[in-house]
Amino acid sequence: MTLDARQLAELLDTAAGILDGASTQFIAGHGADSAVAKKGNDFATEVDLAIERRVVAELQRLTGIGVHGEEFGGESVDSELVWVLDPIDGTFNYAAGSPMAAILLGLLVDGEPTLGLTWLPFMGQRYTAAVDGPARCNGQELSRLEQTGLCDAIVGTGTFNIESRGRYPGRYRAAVLSNLSKQCSRMRMHGATGIDLAYVAAGILGGAMSFGHHIWDHAAGVALVRAVGGIVTDMAGEPWTVTSPSALVAAPGVHEEMLDLIGSAGDPKDYL
Repeated sequence: MTLDARQLAELLDTAAGILDGASTQFIAGHGADSAVAKKGNDFATEVDLAIERRVVAELQRLTGIGVHGEEFGGESVDSELVWVLDPIDGTFNYAAGSPMAAILLGLLVDGEPTLGLTWLPFMGQRYTAAVDGPARCNGQELSRLEQTGLCDAIVGTGTFNIESRGRYPGRYRAAVLSNLSKQCSRMRMHGATGIDLAYVAAGILGGAMSFGHHIWDHAAGVALVRAVGGIVTDMAGEPWTVTSPSALVAAPGVHEEMLDLIGSAGDPKDYL
């Protein structure tokens, strides 16, 4: 399916208005308690659920496009057109009272992130992009990412438990961080994947890696990073897709250096 620039602009404006409306509710619920237990020690708050219901209903009413949300699922991500929503990225942060939490919304067109919106209500930051550009923060156009080196970059990484197993065991993640630290002494663990990706697009971070596979964590940020010329792959360097097991996003130069250092950690299976 093809959407022209005018259609994309209209959808972006509509979605931005919906997220603006939800931001008041987002801010009011700061510090909300856990309401729904999820896999492992993850959880959702009542605010997660309420914001998802609200945004889904308004997107469907105003755009006629189905939504796939983190909490309730919904439209298949294989659909020609589908919004992908994370009502609160960084739920642990949000419940603890930290400002590092966001609303993430991406539009997939034939499986490709084509629009990306990342709202950080406590920080007063609203990131938007169509994949062919431009990307903006609070309406101001972001610069294209320039070639830079890992030694000059801040790098974001996801949280983990050293004893965890799964596709990327905790000990493998620790080895990756150890390798990266040889070239980058400025590692950051924000606890919110979508914020990491938005900050790469903004040039705040030189790169970020996500050991997760959830499309709602990545869709908005992938569109943002691609819009400013960033590189997006999985941790093995394969082109990122909606079914990728991980994400590695970075500025040119930083991405290549990160990929080399990640590869030197070996096969994740060797750490089980």
